[in-house]
Amino acid sequence: MTDMTDMPKGALHGIKVLDLSRVLAGPSCTQILADLGADVIKVERPKIGDETRHWAPPTFSDDTSAYYATINRNKKSLTVDITTPAGQTIIKQLIADSDILVENFKVGGLKKYGLDYDSLKQDNPRLIYASLTGFGQTGPDAKRPGYDYIIQGLSGLMSITGPSDGEPHKVGVAVVDLFAGLQLTIGIQAALLARQHTGTGQHVDVALLDSALSMLANVGMNHLASDKIPPRLGNDHPNIVPYQVFAAQGEVHFILACGNDHQFAKLCTVLSVDWHTDARFATNPDRVANRELLCAELTKIFAKHPRAYWLEILDQVGVPCGAIHNVAEALAMPQVSAREMIVDFAAQGSPVRALGNPIKLSASPVSYRTPPPRLSEHTDSTLADLGYDSEMIAKLKADGIV
Repeated sequence: MTDMTDMPKGALHGIKVLDLSRVLAGPSCTQILADLGADVIKVERPKIGDETRHWAPPTFSDDTSAYYATINRNKKSLTVDITTPAGQTIIKQLIADSDILVENFKVGGLKKYGLDYDSLKQDNPRLIYASLTGFGQTGPDAKRPGYDYIIQGLSGLMSITGPSDGEPHKVGVAVVDLFAGLQLTIGIQAALLARQHTGTGQHVDVALLDSALSMLANVGMNHLASDKIPPRLGNDHPNIVPYQVFAAQGEVHFILACGNDHQFAKLCTVLSVDWHTDARFATNPDRVANRELLCAELTKIFAKHPRAYWLEILDQVGVPCGAIHNVAEALAMPQVSAREMIVDFAAQGSPVRALGNPIKLSASPVSYRTPPPRLSEHTDSTLADLGYDSEMIAKLKADGIV
């Protein structure tokens, strides 16, 4: 790992973030901000902490759950009972000097503690208050709880995922949570830029449902353009053919992705067929209309040779294709190492290894300064920075406030 003393300051160096979020979507956002150099204080419940600390196995050798370690590096852990007046005082003291607050409580859940946006902006008008909820701050479903799996179903995403002749499938990871976390990050950074011009912060409102609907992308647009309900196509593409999975000899699968007519013509040359001049297949709309016929013929041909054979000759002529890796194979790719997409915290005395940040900035790169914090690791130091002496901190601990 690169020596931090040799690293330039991150793009968000000097930005202070108070993270009241937990589980995945909100913390994924604050980890991105932290990777980019922001100072992030993660507020957790005393003794319990973020529930993902207990989502195990697996764990690393220091008992850090893999799930928690996914989205909590580069943060400080402060435990505070925000349901108490003393705890609320601590949070408000921190907010007075914060640029950003991130929360994923139910709509209105923080108002009873005086920690809602309308209350806090009175004392800190520059505060950017970022809320991530299931359904957003407005609308008839605003107060409903939201979970990634439920939202994948409600949004239509599951209706287009899975085999065409089987049941709907969710995506293998909580993709709506992660996508919403990215949207929240974008909204926060836009609000930071806007604040440079206006001098004031604002409320950033991101919903899991809104994010999932935007993920429908071209499939959602297909419906808006045609009023037809998009079918579930398994590994097929709704608008491009051939753009799917095929089985090579021995039932070993690979992906073929012909994105245009020129690539299809190259495929035909490799296969020694003249389908690119056949009126049934010459253009992509023709191929979409005759999908089943074309793909049945391709299936017969690809079954004649091993996957390695097809990948080599297709790659040689520039036809997009690729193997289907398991996770171990994916993480072992030389490209993954070259892009520093696996982060090892051994130099910081931690057994945690983590997936890296995909954002590569030339002048202010992301940094991996600290591993996921132990529960309440930074409570004493954070309170000391606020002016609490050792006796005051001891009293807060005795009272269960921190």
